[in-house]
Formats: sequence, C-alpha cells, structure tokens
Amino acid sequence: MRVIFHVDEEEKWPLALGNVKNMVAYCRQNASAYEIEVVANSQAVLTYRESGHLEAEMQALSQQGVKFAACQNALRALGISQEELSGFVHPVPAGVVELAQKQAQGFAYIKP
Repeated sequence: MRVIFHVDEEEKWPLALGNVKNMVAYCRQNASAYEIEVVANSQAVLTYRESGHLEAEMQALSQQGVKFAACQNALRALGISQEELSGFVHPVPAGVVELAQKQAQGFAYIKP
C-alpha cells in the first residue's frame, strides 16, 4: 500500500497521525507492505520543530518506516531553518510538487 498524507493545518495533526497509525497497524496485521509519507506545508510545518508536542509520536512512526516531509517554501515563509526540524523530517522543495509526484507514482492521496 502506497499512501501520501497531506497536512496543511496544525490542528489537523492529531487526526492525521491517528490515520497514519491505523494504516500502519492494518498493514502490519495483514502482512501488507506499505510506503507511507506525510507531507506538511503551510502552517502545519510548525509542528515539525524539535521538541514539538507531537515529536515522540512522529518519531515512533518514523521508526516504523513512515516518512515525514516538510515543504521548504513554507519553512522559508515562516522563518524556520532546517536545523530547527526534528531529525526524522526531510525537507522537499515544494510540498504541492511532492504530493503531485507521489500521486503520479501511484500513491493514494489522503487529506484528513
């Protein structure tokens, strides 16, 4: 299962992470391979800062193979440097381009 989650509002993070956890649990219970990426843009990238309130939850998902991406355009607009991001977060040049590319590669798109 190949899925890309899109988060662009900070208040959507708990719902998005719950969806991701459920997807990972389902795939593991059914011995189904998965590739899951969460792309944050707009205000949602604020949650990726080190010591954020959801960092431990995201770190645990990262250790289960979930990838977390941050839109560099949003980071720049909000004055957030790469050094401020949690170590498991990788920047992408543009969140919307990442979303489009993954969908073109066959990823299912989910926006909680």
